[in-house]
Amino acid sequence: MKRIAITLLLLMGFAASAQTKSELQKHYEAFYNEMRLQGDVTGVINAMTHLNVIAPSKERKDTLAYIYANDNQHLQALNTIGIEKNESDSDLAVQVKAISLKALSQPKRALEQFEILYNRKPNPYLAYELADLKIQVGDTDGAGTHIEYGIANAKDEMKYAFYERQQPYEVPLKAAFLHLKGLMQYNKDKNNIDAAITYIDEALKIDPNFNLASLSKQALESRKNPPAAAEKKD
Repeated sequence: MKRIAITLLLLMGFAASAQTKSELQKHYEAFYNEMRLQGDVTGVINAMTHLNVIAPSKERKDTLAYIYANDNQHLQALNTIGIEKNESDSDLAVQVKAISLKALSQPKRALEQFEILYNRKPNPYLAYELADLKIQVGDTDGAGTHIEYGIANAKDEMKYAFYERQQPYEVPLKAAFLHLKGLMQYNKDKNNIDAAITYIDEALKIDPNFNLASLSKQALESRKNPPAAAEKKD
């Protein structure tokens, strides 16, 4: 009889625990939806973190990492899903790893993730990211392949955003590729600066307000025509 009573108490405890867990999950799901409606990123992160504790799932973890990354909390995003290259990751997880590793100045690791995305579904935007990163790590030939693909496939309506100024701006994606081609050309042959400038001029012809291309052209011209050394005073 005593054993039956203990068993009943345990069953009642499990039922109460399950009910509490179910109620908590419903509460945080409603809280999550409300925070989304209000545009409260901190609240959304709080709700999703609780949901991951109550009812963990890979999809929720990927979503939480995406929210972190979208809020420029890249370290937190990577702490949530890791930095490892994993071919079985969802597109969302790979995208988060790629953009967060790039933002944290980890070009080699970011490349691994962008290559997974590109192999799954190539497009000019991913080609640009790969070309840019490959220039950074010294893979000039690899960058050239993606640049040529991008120039051939970039549509007129495709834009790419730059953030080197206080006010972000967009330029046609094809112009962005031509700018990269100029940088790649300079890396391949630093004695032929004119060839590099020619590609950057093409980019500026497409968009004269392409600030980064203007800065690159100025830097290349200064290397081509360095200021005369100041005369030594007697």
